[in-house]
Amino acid sequence: MTRRFLFVLGSSRSDGNTELLARAAAEQLPGDVEQQWIDLAEHPLPDFADLRHDSDHVRPTHGNAALLLDATLAATDLVIASPLYWYTVSAHTKRYLDHWSGWLRTPGLDFLATMAGRTLWGVTALAHEEQEVADPLIGTLRNSAAYMGMRFGGVLLGNGSRPGDVLKDTEALARAKTFFAQDPPLARFPYES
Repeated sequence: MTRRFLFVLGSSRSDGNTELLARAAAEQLPGDVEQQWIDLAEHPLPDFADLRHDSDHVRPTHGNAALLLDATLAATDLVIASPLYWYTVSAHTKRYLDHWSGWLRTPGLDFLATMAGRTLWGVTALAHEEQEVADPLIGTLRNSAAYMGMRFGGVLLGNGSRPGDVLKDTEALARAKTFFAQDPPLARFPYES
């Protein structure tokens, strides 16, 4: 399968530090790798309704939910680019991941089997110098990948609070040059290590 990267932007601010860092990493991808970028602020999802005990979920056929579902299914590599908001992913990003629960229960979709073996990556900018504060965000993405049987490429971390600050983080920009070049392992829950 030809590699196809889906970049899901979860910031409330366009061209924010997280997006700038994700774009710096994406610039290193070979020219024949397809890239699709979807900004969740411009393509908002409705609140997720958990119907698993009431009725089956129905495959979305139009609107932002259909766009995101189709793009997610088409991706070999899924990049969650979410700033660190209150030590985890943004509300936009969390809502997108919540919709995975419905897609898992949509008849005929086979979402779990389709996503198994594909790769989940993360990119985030944080205002703290201490990168450990991003552990909950990293855990959310790693555990989601483990549940789905996906590979996990880790999270590219950069530092920045004011717009454009991440472009001064020379260490993050250096890591961005090789971030997508690694061969990620299958994700594992912490208790499986």
